[in-house]
Amino acid sequence: MSNVKVSNELKGNTLRVYWYLLRSSKNFVGPRQIQRDLGFSSPALAVYHLDKLMDLGLVEKNTGEYHLKEVVDVGILRQFMKFGSVLIPRHVTYATMISVLFIFFIYHFREFNFYSVFALIFGSLSTTIFWYETIRVWRSRPKQS
Repeated sequence: MSNVKVSNELKGNTLRVYWYLLRSSKNFVGPRQIQRDLGFSSPALAVYHLDKLMDLGLVEKNTGEYHLKEVVDVGILRQFMKFGSVLIPRHVTYATMISVLFIFFIYHFREFNFYSVFALIFGSLSTTIFWYETIRVWRSRPKQS
């Protein structure tokens, strides 16, 4: 399936179901469990979105339960990294690195001159920007119920 079609179809509740499957620590998940966890009105709604994901080639069905067949990075999913069953914004790594370097600089700050002022301004701005972007991406993730 082309990324364009997947990107066009992977929105709204279908994206929420896909996100749920990405985060699921279990290999197989049933529609009733998805319905309960995502707050859908009926299991049929979960099956509808799971069938859409099957048509896109992202999910497989085995004895009434579904599991993720393929992981795609489209839309908002590009902004996240997966570690086990945890999805975190990519900017977390940059924000953490810059924050540690900035704290290290402040700890070893000795004299007040042009270069130290420049480093303080650059460090504080870059730390603020990276953490702002991290929080912005985190808030844009699909909501779980």
